[in-house]
Amino acid sequence: PQIEQIESMEAEGPNTVIFTLKSANADFPFLTSDYRAAILPIKDGEPLVLDGSIGAGSYRLENFEPGVRSIVTRNPNYWKDDVGFFESVELLTILDNTARQSALLSGAIDIMEGADLKTVDLLAKSPNMNVLSVEGKAHFTYPMHTTAAPFDNNDIRMALKLSIDREEFLNTILRGYGSVGNDQPISSAYRFYDPSIPQRQYDPEKAKWHLKQAGHSSLDVKISVSDAGFRGAVDGAVLFSESAKRSGINLTVERVPSDGYWSDIWLKKPFAACTWYGRPVADEVLTVAYASGGAWNDTKWDHPHFNDLLVAARSELDEKKRAQMYGEMQLIIRNEGGQILPAFAHWVDVATDRIGTSERVSGRNQLDGFRFAERWWFKS
Repeated sequence: PQIEQIESMEAEGPNTVIFTLKSANADFPFLTSDYRAAILPIKDGEPLVLDGSIGAGSYRLENFEPGVRSIVTRNPNYWKDDVGFFESVELLTILDNTARQSALLSGAIDIMEGADLKTVDLLAKSPNMNVLSVEGKAHFTYPMHTTAAPFDNNDIRMALKLSIDREEFLNTILRGYGSVGNDQPISSAYRFYDPSIPQRQYDPEKAKWHLKQAGHSSLDVKISVSDAGFRGAVDGAVLFSESAKRSGINLTVERVPSDGYWSDIWLKKPFAACTWYGRPVADEVLTVAYASGGAWNDTKWDHPHFNDLLVAARSELDEKKRAQMYGEMQLIIRNEGGQILPAFAHWVDVATDRIGTSERVSGRNQLDGFRFAERWWFKS
């Protein structure tokens, strides 16, 4: 969405670019920092990606094998002299959790992204390992298509939201590495988070009331999940199924293959699982995932007043008015949206004691906001 809103781009001198937008957006400068908004050189109208032309960053690409490894070397001509301390960095793809952990413990690798939460406490006990648990904006969801029965009835959606035990999910699936969710995606890490919104609790009796309002004494539904949706999605759905029984809901867990999950299940099945990474500002995640016509609106939700608020908040410069608008949007999603959001997840990475990090590690994404190669170093 941040690219689509650009009407034109024009260079004005060697150090200035002028963006003309299709409509006002107070957060546009933040959106240009998205890691997907890369600047590439152009030749004959085509971007140059892997021919060695890229070199504006603190590292230069030397080798790239998709799904296997990448090797970058330090750029001696980088314009910042206080970042980029490694001479070279090799990124390896090791899908098996046991193999990754063994590589870390043996010293074959220095940093492991995305620790297996089932075993990370064992790594924490090692004197040579540092577990980096950072609060961020990532969250796990079970999206319901609000255009498909029975999820097109908000009382049904509310009954399901009230039937998941969030504390149990946090402690069992995330091993405590996170915080409970409230069925809306703006966590306390965002500028316009509204702390006044009540935390939703596990309440089977209230769920039964909503079922009755929808004309049901019980409910049979199916959820299609794979751990491709997020690590622990299947076990989380099983926990959800057990807690929902007290509400009179029979939730059948359909385990689907991880291969093809994002092309065949997500956005296709009416009840599934999804991971959402953080976005720099609230507007971006709300636009992508909740606005009518959003590319990744995985609940197919369309709320006219929400859509109007989103557009109005985007162009509002008064911070108090913006906060009020974003607070109202959070409440609307919580009470009427199609997302069941049981938890926000910490980023949990592990590094050997050879690695030095800054005192404050970014929670925007894993590995210090994806900038570990710039910000971390080998201890002397």
